[in-house]
Amino acid sequence: MSTTADLVAAVKKELKAAQMTYADLARALGMAESSVKRMLAKGDMPLSRVDAICRALKLDFAELARRVADAQPLLKELTAEQERAVVQDEKLLLVAINVLSGWTLEQMTAAYRLTEAEVVKTLAQLDRIGIIELKPLNRYRLKVAKTFRWRPHGPVMQYFREHVVLDYFGGGFDGGGEHLQLVHGTISRALAPAFAERLQRLAQDFAQQHQTDQKLKATEVEGYTLVLAMRCWEFAAFTRLRR
Repeated sequence: MSTTADLVAAVKKELKAAQMTYADLARALGMAESSVKRMLAKGDMPLSRVDAICRALKLDFAELARRVADAQPLLKELTAEQERAVVQDEKLLLVAINVLSGWTLEQMTAAYRLTEAEVVKTLAQLDRIGIIELKPLNRYRLKVAKTFRWRPHGPVMQYFREHVVLDYFGGGFDGGGEHLQLVHGTISRALAPAFAERLQRLAQDFAQQHQTDQKLKATEVEGYTLVLAMRCWEFAAFTRLRR
């Protein structure tokens, strides 16, 4: 949730961008410079004062509010309750995954047997859950970070373990651009986190490339699902053979 402190921070950022000093703002508001400093320090100002500041900055209040919202820290993980809400309906889960991939309403209705009303309904649900901020004309802003991940032992990963893993790994991984490799080894415990970090960077590169390629034609792109994992693990059948 945005706070008064976030609003004040946004105002200060806009002052700096406009190269306005507190003295300049004070003159525009008809106030003493000390009063302006005190007002921004305490964050105590009515909406009429915020509106006056926007006029001084030649900035629309709605635009300032949008910038405050955009400056909010993005979620790296949902709560278990939020995840449970996502997996309670397969259509909702489908749309959730699509918005994480940046799909538009038009792309979803073209690719799946979903009506516009169904997608709008699920977008509103995702807004309430906290994954997106729904905007006019059924556009949205993601409220999750590029490094977002489902909770390791949460409802969504449990759903994928039960319903998706066998389906995913049942493929041959022999198509164009596909690859599956299982590597086992014993390495220093001190180095393991570095390998996990490399996997995270690869995931970020994949996500960034997805964003970059949104400008390409539909005939030039293909949907891929990248699964990255590293775990201190031994196949149960092997563990049973240990002395």
